[in-house]
Amino acid sequence: MKAAIRYQYGPPQELSIREVPQPQPKANEILVRVYATTVNRTDCAVLTGWPLAIRAFTGFRKPKLPIPGTDFAGQVEGVGQGVKDFKIGDRVWGFNDNGLESHAQYLCIATSGNVLKMPENASYEVAAASAEAAHYAINFINKLKVTPGQKVLVNGGTGAIGSASIQILHDLGVQVTAVCGTKNVERIQAFGVEKVIDFEKEDFTQQGESYDYVFDAVGKSTFFKCKRLLKPGGIYISSELGPWWQNLYLPLLTRIFGSKKVVFPIPFNIKASLEYMKKLIEAGQFKPLIDRTYPLEKISEAFEYVGSGQKIGNVIIDLAD
Repeated sequence: MKAAIRYQYGPPQELSIREVPQPQPKANEILVRVYATTVNRTDCAVLTGWPLAIRAFTGFRKPKLPIPGTDFAGQVEGVGQGVKDFKIGDRVWGFNDNGLESHAQYLCIATSGNVLKMPENASYEVAAASAEAAHYAINFINKLKVTPGQKVLVNGGTGAIGSASIQILHDLGVQVTAVCGTKNVERIQAFGVEKVIDFEKEDFTQQGESYDYVFDAVGKSTFFKCKRLLKPGGIYISSELGPWWQNLYLPLLTRIFGSKKVVFPIPFNIKASLEYMKKLIEAGQFKPLIDRTYPLEKISEAFEYVGSGQKIGNVIIDLAD
């Protein structure tokens, strides 16, 4: 089978496409023919080994898994002995932020792992694009007491996490204000937001509205810049560690001082996130934002594009051929 391979941490140029042996499923595993996967921020961290904290999970000196990739959508082509929940021909999807070696034509995954049958009405591309970022968006929301009618500002509305957050919040009856660039205003309005702020024309931290929560879905602002936007008791939450890793210690400090808080959204329970997203997709209440699609042979270009910070939504790797 074809796979993207690298044996040390480094830039996208470390990747090469090689023929490697096809994996064989163990007793508790299924063999999946991968048709779609993504290159996302988690993948970039796994590829480069940065921030260094990720190496506690992926290998300190070198990556434990030579094939990158954290999410997939595909079809079951083999089952290990004793597997009952899946059969050959099932369309499945999954995600693991420590790595699944999904940037390859085939992978094996334990049925006890983060794998489900795909939403019936989803394409492989839609399923793959509804895993990683949506999981992190859900773990923004489940750290808070979100109720209908509350007001939330989402900075980075066109990002994969931001666009997922907007749709999930909208489904919960929340009034969402989204921040994005000029060319994407209409696209974000289509998600049902109350208001869009064009950051190319206005500094969103200086406008007069106040919010129950500020979601910094791209990690490009800070609590101190957004503090004035929060209502008393309001909460700032970011997808990044922030300057000097401040989003790790500010939750402790703001718990003691002041009425406005910081929460750091440590993600957990991936399978529950997939189950939640499956329901939303099947109900027609979620559509992932997809930017570009690359073939496996151009995966280095995909990593470079994602690492440039220019992407919107999700970048797909198409392995259908």
